[in-house]
Amino acid sequence: MTFLKTVESYRQGARTLPGRYYTSAEVFAEEQERVFARHWICVGRDSALEQPGDYFVARVAGESIIVLRDQSGERRAYYNVCRHRGTRLCEAASGHLSETIQCPYHAWTYALDGRLIGAPHMNEVEGFDKKSYPLHRVPLAEWEGFLFVNLDPSVDTAQWFAPLSGRFSRYNLPLLTTVRRIEYDVRANWKLILQNYNECLHCPTIHPELSTKLPYTSGANDLIEGPFLGGYMEIKAPNESATMTGRACALPLGKLDGTDQRRAFYYALFPSMMLSLHPDYAVFYTVWPKSANESRVVCEWMVHPDAPRATGYNIHDAEEFWDRTNRQDWHICEQSQLGISSRVYAPGPYSPRESIPAAWDRTYLRALEGS
Repeated sequence: MTFLKTVESYRQGARTLPGRYYTSAEVFAEEQERVFARHWICVGRDSALEQPGDYFVARVAGESIIVLRDQSGERRAYYNVCRHRGTRLCEAASGHLSETIQCPYHAWTYALDGRLIGAPHMNEVEGFDKKSYPLHRVPLAEWEGFLFVNLDPSVDTAQWFAPLSGRFSRYNLPLLTTVRRIEYDVRANWKLILQNYNECLHCPTIHPELSTKLPYTSGANDLIEGPFLGGYMEIKAPNESATMTGRACALPLGKLDGTDQRRAFYYALFPSMMLSLHPDYAVFYTVWPKSANESRVVCEWMVHPDAPRATGYNIHDAEEFWDRTNRQDWHICEQSQLGISSRVYAPGPYSPRESIPAAWDRTYLRALEGS
């Protein structure tokens, strides 16, 4: 594609991406195939599939994907497409299936493990074999209680998640319970949202509440290249957490040492997940591109499963803190989208404090080029 630039051109004297990467419908379409159809996309929490038969539907790279727990307790993902004449099988965004999935058109019926078990009148078709028509599977992986799908059937799950193995085990992420969820519609390209998350140079200007709790010059990054990027920031004493009051709002997520009790960790998992860890709660974001200049962001707050019943629980303190911060971010991303759409916009230089968004750009360009 003529709009693709080489990765090497961004290694020395890193600069922001050209405007077409944020405004072009052609680039957006290419991203769906080269980025979102070939990488692990977080679709939610394993806890959303509490019982056998529970399911939800995710939209990835233009495809509708059914994610469910089958009768044996195994998690599975399928294209939401009947093998008969292609009809969507599940219309609701989430729900519960008894023991089967039945097409609403001609009643082809599938077991939750994907086998075709019912096909009216197909016994009259010579040579027809139900074993030849299972649901189309989608690779699915679980990491720290999060579910990911990948439309590329050749993916290596273990290799992809290896750099994150055990990194956050002390935070008990698989056990955490979701207590708040907010969805935001943002009039900005999805990349601007990820790039914004990956630096805090803007924090003194945009985030007055955050800057009093988490000084932007504090901390350090420990993942600085590749698909997983981020590090920690210091919680400024006497604050105990990133909340409006500065007080802890819930039980500790795990057995954290003194250092972790004074730090918050922020990581981006390419291409579309962001994970924020605090001593007393965690927040994760998934970013869903809608068009070249529109995105939806889903934000969920998680706590220790015993926290809601414990003395002093006040997740609203954290929710208000990040809802306010998020809206400040979304507004400035929308202003960035408007400016980048100008005919006079040209790539500008990144500062040393923007090394993580520059590294994110390199990962993005490699993915877009298929390298």
